[in-house]
Amino acid sequence: MLNFLLTPLLTLLMNDGKGLTEYGSMTLIYSWMGVLNILYTYGMETAYFRFSTENDIKKQDIFSTAFGSLLISTVLFSLALIFFRGDIQSYLEISNHPEYITWCAFIVSLDAIAAIPFAKLRQEGRPRKYAFIRLGGILINIAAIIIFMVFIPRLIQSYPDNMVMRWFQGKDRLGFIILANLLQSIFVMLMLLPECSGFRLRINGDLWKRMVGYSAPMIVIGLGGMVNEVMDRTFLDKWLPFDNATNKTIVGIYGANYKLAIFITLFLQAFKMAAEPFFFSQAKDKNAPALYARIMKWFVITLAFAFLFTALYLDIWKILIIRGENFRSGIGVVPILLLANIWLGIYYNLSIWYKLTDRMLMGLYITVAGAVITLAGNYLFIPTWGMYASAWSTFICYFVMMMLAYFLGQKYFPIPYPVKKLSSYLVVMLLLFFAQKGVDVLTSSLNAAPQISIRFATATILFLIFLLLVIKIEKSEIKGMPFIGKYIK
Repeated sequence: MLNFLLTPLLTLLMNDGKGLTEYGSMTLIYSWMGVLNILYTYGMETAYFRFSTENDIKKQDIFSTAFGSLLISTVLFSLALIFFRGDIQSYLEISNHPEYITWCAFIVSLDAIAAIPFAKLRQEGRPRKYAFIRLGGILINIAAIIIFMVFIPRLIQSYPDNMVMRWFQGKDRLGFIILANLLQSIFVMLMLLPECSGFRLRINGDLWKRMVGYSAPMIVIGLGGMVNEVMDRTFLDKWLPFDNATNKTIVGIYGANYKLAIFITLFLQAFKMAAEPFFFSQAKDKNAPALYARIMKWFVITLAFAFLFTALYLDIWKILIIRGENFRSGIGVVPILLLANIWLGIYYNLSIWYKLTDRMLMGLYITVAGAVITLAGNYLFIPTWGMYASAWSTFICYFVMMMLAYFLGQKYFPIPYPVKKLSSYLVVMLLLFFAQKGVDVLTSSLNAAPQISIRFATATILFLIFLLLVIKIEKSEIKGMPFIGKYIK
């Protein structure tokens, strides 16, 4: 959320022609960094959780093997990345600054090395330190971006002959954003050094083979996931039928509006952080399937609230968050992407079955199926429909993955999910959204002030209707919940 709050600043400062292109370049670079993160970590984080439940293996051996493996491979990957930085810069068609690729290599390297210490904190149930380090890094990133984007340009004008200012003068806004991220990654790694205090570069060969054997399908799963999650930006850049600057402008608009899916992304991220170690720890309990089903129910309800909170108040969010008028031209993709992220969230919940049953290849097949849909949809329809082709391809991809994960999961690891109830909640959610769209049409001829007021009022009423519906249906269970239960009579 804190990083998300930078979007108004960035869209305001980068609302000119060059800024839109730079924002598009930033979106592209970060999509590729997501892909690199999968290659750098190659599923070792999930393998760490999986083997930490084995009582006959020393915890220190698991940590040393996973961390040492990542340390060695990260150095090798980064050397290759830096060696080919000129070619990478040419392929991405970004500004003539190959050093940006070097900075990105260091960011991905530090983030990959930090993966196992962060996993250790999660496995040991230490969320406070985890949160402190994450939040500290984010705050440093925000502070650095504000300094670089707001104050440094003023200092350059005041002290043009200063050696430091001359160095900054040679960088553009894209470089400032990457540099701020690098400072964040350095801080995070420094804070995680105590977690590595007992580390010795001693890799248990047999254990490493088992861990890599388990995690190897995660590479393909992760890469397929990245194709589905972030590569649509690259597809837009390469397959839109315009010049480089126009393509990157459209990518920037798409990327900025994608940020409005943040309220669902927040819950997905929080769920992924907690769920994986929790699911593994509960796997041997005979009541685990019923517990997983209950978790799914409340997870879907939470996502439905997040969807309505974003989609019903979209007129408000686009004013508060997307500050540049040019960026708002892509607001129509937001509801599609919100729904797509709901399917993705349900898929994350469903997919635990192939991790618990060691059927990682099944996860690979599902992810590849999704990647094929993403590639085909973007390739066939981007030239005609632009960013909407990417949004609908994402929607269809995650929906198919969700359905495949459900039906295969019920075959290999049956869980009594309340499908009818969950479907009913989602249908009601969509009906409320379309009711608000009807209000939008009816008020479209009004002036801005009364239009926003009416839409805000109806959005609030519709949101409360869903809240009261959930309370009525789930009343008995809510009463037993900590904190909120005492407010339900």
